[in-house]
Amino acid sequence: MNKDIQQTNTDAQFPHMNSVHNSPADDEIDLRELFSVIWQGKWLIIAITAVFAIGSVIFALSQPNTYKSQALLAPASEEQSAGLSGLASQFGGLASMAGINLGATGGADKTQMAIEVIKSRQFTSDFIQSHNILLDLMAADKWNMATDTLTYDAEIYDALNNKWVRDVRAPFKPEPSMQEAYKEFSKAMSINLAKNTGMVTISVEHVSPSIAKQWVDWLIEDINKVMKERDVAEAIRSSEFLNKQIALTNVADIRSILYKLIEEQAKTIMFAEVRDEYVFKTIDPAFAPEEKAGPKRALICVLGTMLGGMLAMMIVLIRHFVRKD
Repeated sequence: MNKDIQQTNTDAQFPHMNSVHNSPADDEIDLRELFSVIWQGKWLIIAITAVFAIGSVIFALSQPNTYKSQALLAPASEEQSAGLSGLASQFGGLASMAGINLGATGGADKTQMAIEVIKSRQFTSDFIQSHNILLDLMAADKWNMATDTLTYDAEIYDALNNKWVRDVRAPFKPEPSMQEAYKEFSKAMSINLAKNTGMVTISVEHVSPSIAKQWVDWLIEDINKVMKERDVAEAIRSSEFLNKQIALTNVADIRSILYKLIEEQAKTIMFAEVRDEYVFKTIDPAFAPEEKAGPKRALICVLGTMLGGMLAMMIVLIRHFVRKD
C-alpha cells in the first residue's frame, strides 16, 4: 500500500518521466500510421503521379530544340600600351593631368572592361537595333532544318501582316521594348572569363543554330569595334589637350615630355586603325552546332514525376489528418 502511494506521489511530482518512456512507442505508432495512410491512398498517389508524369512528357516534347554556338577568344596583345607603361613611372602625374590613365592599360583590365560592356544594356540595345534581330530574339518559335528558316509564334507576331500582336498590359506594348529584349538576350548570351588562362568564351543559345553562330560572330566584331572607337576617341582628346599644354609652356623639358605623350597617343590610334581584332583575338571561331543543347527532356520528365509523387503524398496525408481532427 505504501509502495503504491509512493509511486503515485512520484508520478505526480515527475509527470514528464512517463511521457519520456512512452514517446518511443508513440513515435512507432505514428510511423506505422503514416505508412498505413500512404498505403490506403496509394491509388490516388499513383493517379496524381501518372498525371504529372504524362504532363511533364507532353511539356518536354512540346519544347523546341535549342542550339548553342560558342567561340574561344584570347585578349589581344597590348603592344600599343608598352610605351605608355614605360612612361608611367616617370610621368604618371602629368599623364593623369592630360586625362590618360596609364595604370589601366593592361590586357586583363581591358578584357574585363570589354566583358562588362558586352553585358551592358547600352551595348545590347545597340546590338539588337543595329543588326535588326528583335524579331528572331522575341518571337522565334521553331526552326526548319531542311530550309534553315524560322517560324514565329502567331500569338506574338503576325508574319503575314508583319505586325506585332502580343496581348500585354500597359506599360508594355505589342512590340517588345529594349528592356524586354535585353532580359531575353541576357538569357540567350553568356560570356565567361577563365581566370587561370585569361581565355574568354562567348556563347549564344537559340532555336536556330545558324542564327546562334551569326550572333556570336557579330558580338565579337562589335565589341572589338566599340572598344577600338573608345580608345581612339580618348587618344584624340588627350592629344588635343597635350597640344594645348605645349602651346602654354616654354620649358623645354616639359615640352619634351608632352611630345612623348602625344607620340604614345598616336601609336594607340595607329594600332587601333590597323587591327580589326582590337581587344579579342579569335582562337576557336563560332560554328553552327549539329547537336542540340536543350531542352533536357529526360530531366524534365523525372523532375515532373517526382513533383507529382511528393504532391500526391502530401494531399493524402493532409486529407487524412484533417478528417482525423
